[in-house]
Amino acid sequence: MWIYAFGFASKESVNKISDLAWTARAEDICSQAMTQRLALADLRQISDAGANALAERAALIDKATDTLDNAINAISAVEPTDPKGKAIVPLWIADYKQLIKDRREYANQLRSGINNSFAESMFEGLPISEKISTFAADNRMSSCKVPMDLSI
Repeated sequence: MWIYAFGFASKESVNKISDLAWTARAEDICSQAMTQRLALADLRQISDAGANALAERAALIDKATDTLDNAINAISAVEPTDPKGKAIVPLWIADYKQLIKDRREYANQLRSGINNSFAESMFEGLPISEKISTFAADNRMSSCKVPMDLSI
């Protein structure tokens, strides 16, 4: 078994698609969205967890999430040309849309005064962000990885 695994098994990632033009376009779109999110960064220390501070944080998360939403909508406007891409990219986009929904729900909780930790959807025991970011990394779309900070 080990001889097969090291000698004959495919070394290609299960996430890797062959439409390099699609992945380059997606990376460009995500890079622009990342630049927009970084411009939103508010590095002030918020010591108050009152309603006003939570509302400010929710508004910032909404703006950052808007950049992700716009990027994913732009990416999904063009379908990959290869069969594997046509099969798995819609799944990646659906995962990203779920993460966007999770972020929106979290911002709404903050606005309503609930200051819990962010809880994203899970997929087979893993955070959905890990699945999204693995696909992005496997396709050299590093800017399309999920931002670790909700406000950027």
